[in-house]
Amino acid sequence: MPTWPMFDPGMWPVRVALVGAGEFGRTFVLQAMRIDGLEVTVLCDRDAARATDVLHGAGIDIDDIAVCHDTNEVLSALERQRHAVITDSELLTGLPIDAVVEATGDPDAGASNAMRALDDGKHVVMVTKETDATIGPLLAHRAAERNLVCTPADGDQPSLLIGLVAWARGLGLHVVAAGKASEYDFVADFEALTIRRLKETVDVPGLAGSWLLDPNHVERDLSRRHARIAALVRRTTPDLCELALVCNHTGLQPDTGVMHAPVARTLELPDIFRSREVGGVLSSDGVVDMFNCLRRPDEISFAGGVFVVVRCDDMTSASLLAEKGLPVSDDGAHVLIHNPVHLLGMEAPVSLLSAVRLGRSTGAKDMRPQVDLVARAGRHLVAGTDLFIADRHSIDGLDAELAPASRIAEGQPLPYYLAAGCRLAVDVLPGTLLTSDMVVPPETSTLWDLRRQQDELFAPEPSA
Repeated sequence: MPTWPMFDPGMWPVRVALVGAGEFGRTFVLQAMRIDGLEVTVLCDRDAARATDVLHGAGIDIDDIAVCHDTNEVLSALERQRHAVITDSELLTGLPIDAVVEATGDPDAGASNAMRALDDGKHVVMVTKETDATIGPLLAHRAAERNLVCTPADGDQPSLLIGLVAWARGLGLHVVAAGKASEYDFVADFEALTIRRLKETVDVPGLAGSWLLDPNHVERDLSRRHARIAALVRRTTPDLCELALVCNHTGLQPDTGVMHAPVARTLELPDIFRSREVGGVLSSDGVVDMFNCLRRPDEISFAGGVFVVVRCDDMTSASLLAEKGLPVSDDGAHVLIHNPVHLLGMEAPVSLLSAVRLGRSTGAKDMRPQVDLVARAGRHLVAGTDLFIADRHSIDGLDAELAPASRIAEGQPLPYYLAAGCRLAVDVLPGTLLTSDMVVPPETSTLWDLRRQQDELFAPEPSA
């Protein structure tokens, strides 16, 4: 049976260090242990016990795990074929590894870890989207300068969607929209007349009337559907952050900074994500967006999946795709092609081995700043407020949206995750777009330093 070249077990073993033993890291280690020629030799996490538990849970004997406190201890452990656990990522410098998987979820730590790895001659798999959305183009550029690869990770939606867009474009398909589903489905219960998202449930007395979408009145019917479930969250900061990455890798643009984010059944997407001129919600083609999958309990989930809606300019192709069972718009010209799952760290070895063995990113070859994830005050914030990341990758008090990429400058929108660790210099009214002159930056921040470098590289100050 043929295998992808990077999975050839006869090639040299790939040694990797993982930084961050959270959910993504745990699934990555579990899967990596099943792949011949891939060795997770070092696991770094602030909690050594958690890191040890991840390795042990993946089948590593506890006697083969060494908690190390300095470089010599790490080198000694590796020489004895043991797995090293460290709590300080600076100890990764100089180790005999090929790549670093950055999965801390901390935007500033992610920046430090990625840049240190590149400076040390290591490939980087960037799982921390907070960092990638802020300085991803710079990291990709710095990697290329060193004949290295900094890649997004398959298993997360951005990399999977970037790949799907590249596949569609490579076939000459016209991509009208590319997007992702939110992490959690909207599940309809026709007996209880409710719709549930996670533990939130709302009563929908007219559920049957909200179930079907008239292709001739898409915006009207979506508006009525949304009004009946207004209490349920339709978009989150991670959704928008991930789509910012897709824009920077593909050149696609948001149709609206906060996304249309319809609550929709999968088969409705070709009718929804098409131009308003032909009955959809979009003002132009070539955009990114997202949706919330509405389904019955007995229908397959789309939570976390990715999709493209393509337009067929000949009915022969459109008919072929329809015959294959793909959802098609009422005019027969717009077709949904989708991957309904993402498998976290289980798929990350694809990106890792592609980087190390093939020298290829699973993202774009030439990543450039297209959009920024920016912040708007969700409530009245007073001067002196410390801004920090709270639940679900969001900064307390700030709502996220997408805007054209710009430099850090007075009056210009501040990239969302640069706000983490800042203190407000002024009062900020609800609905106000946060700009760099409204905050006092942290005294030291690798993320801020590298973002300034990115601004100078891609949008230098005009000469006097």
